Amino acid sequence: MKKFHIKFNAPVTLCFVMVCGLALLLNHLTGGWANRHLFSTYRSGLLNPMTYVRAFGYAIGHADWVHFTGNMTYILLLGPLVEEKYGSRNLLEMMGVTAVVTAIIHAIISPSGVALLGASAIVFMLIILSSISNVKSGEIPITFIIVCIIFIGGQIVDSFQQDNISQLGHIVGGICGGCFGLLLAGHEKDSIAKSND
Repeated sequence: MKKFHIKFNAPVTLCFVMVCGLALLLNHLTGGWANRHLFSTYRSGLLNPMTYVRAFGYAIGHADWVHFTGNMTYILLLGPLVEEKYGSRNLLEMMGVTAVVTAIIHAIISPSGVALLGASAIVFMLIILSSISNVKSGEIPITFIIVCIIFIGGQIVDSFQQDNISQLGHIVGGICGGCFGLLLAGHEKDSIAKSND
């Protein structure tokens, strides 16, 4: 009978989920202070060092358990597939770029005092990136086009409603995922230098 063992298969994905879980716990223990001061991004002065901390930190903070589990479910489903295909280093870089680009666009477009919190931009980056992961040079899969229409088109429609969901973050994350997919076409992990793993 074949023996099974537990494998730490996607280090960036698993570490990100664990850090998000710790941030959720820290926010709970501090009565919301951590989310307000560390894990939310909003328009603030460029001379304030916390502006740069929050440009990354907002992606690991979540409002509550439901918000956390919703994002982490997608990340745990899609992250290992993307990490296996492109490598851990590339996934980490894509997550970082997506977080910062989303934070910058949020600061420029959103009204003063409106905060952004959560890993939704990274989730949408992974959704779109995974749909284009089998792209070959000069080809765009029809599944990628359909996923863009469903997910990004839906977010554009939803942006006209008043809710506490950042459709802007979803749209920017999806655009980042599409750009990464097209830029990395043909550069899967096997063809990337071993230092990227």
